[in-house]
Amino acid sequence: MPTMIETQYTGEITWLGHVPAGEGLRANAVEQLELGFDGDSGARHAGANRASCVRVKNLYPQGTEIRNVRQLTILSEEELALIAADMGMEWVYPEHLGVSIVVRGIPDFTFVPPSSRLQGPDGTTVVVDTENRPCIFPAKEIEKDHAGFGPKFKPAAKNRRGITAWVERPGGLAVGDALRLFIPDQRPWAP
Repeated sequence: MPTMIETQYTGEITWLGHVPAGEGLRANAVEQLELGFDGDSGARHAGANRASCVRVKNLYPQGTEIRNVRQLTILSEEELALIAADMGMEWVYPEHLGVSIVVRGIPDFTFVPPSSRLQGPDGTTVVVDTENRPCIFPAKEIEKDHAGFGPKFKPAAKNRRGITAWVERPGGLAVGDALRLFIPDQRPWAP
């Protein structure tokens, strides 16, 4: 593993959500999250392992048990504002998108390098997996409350959907906490 370099960027947590396990994607706003090695206990994407989905269908048959690197969904407040503007809405609510954490202050957030770390004040650390590509499920949640706007989500969210992450060091996060960004000391891949 490459050495981690602390960047000049810190993201302030402006919103936290818990997505209950079950059918829907809708998150409930909370003031704090207690994260274990399995993520947010009782959440839709909690667990050390998960069933593979269409995102990795070229690697595994759907439903194959794999490591869960999608425990959390983290978005940027700035990118949410851009999505809303492109959709013609005043705001896109994180609860419609199945969001765990919204941060403010880290530019180009969706493209923070994989394996970067976001570390909270008590040492709670999450590892960035990769960009969370837009899908139809948030569009369905948006459509329930804002008829006619759901179909606008996917194109507006392209390159702005945030990242998925998993818990490397358990602990607590609260609205208002600062997350320090560390990136891998590694040059970009250039075959």
